[in-house]
Amino acid sequence: MNLLIRLAINVFTLLVVEYLVPGFVLKDLWTAVIAAIAIGIVNTFIKPILQLIALPISLLTFGVAAFLINVFLLWGTSKLVPGFYIASFTTAIIASIVLSLVSWFLNRLADE
Repeated sequence: MNLLIRLAINVFTLLVVEYLVPGFVLKDLWTAVIAAIAIGIVNTFIKPILQLIALPISLLTFGVAAFLINVFLLWGTSKLVPGFYIASFTTAIIASIVLSLVSWFLNRLADE
């Protein structure tokens, strides 16, 4: 049940980001569900490996490299999921920031 709640929060977060960030496009609700699942899989399996590999660079850049890993993973996921489109790298940066903030806020609400 907890997994379904987290999935619903992630789908809603993607829809909020789509509303707030121009150039962040989700074709429909099912695309948002598939994108949320894909982002969850990427964040679970690929992100920790990349962050471990990039740890020395992240330490030298005070976390900028870790942030850029998030941006590239979000942008890469948009390339894999049909109907999920991010217009530019700048859009991916803004979307990553908004996605993180909205997700953090909604997860805090769900925990209470």
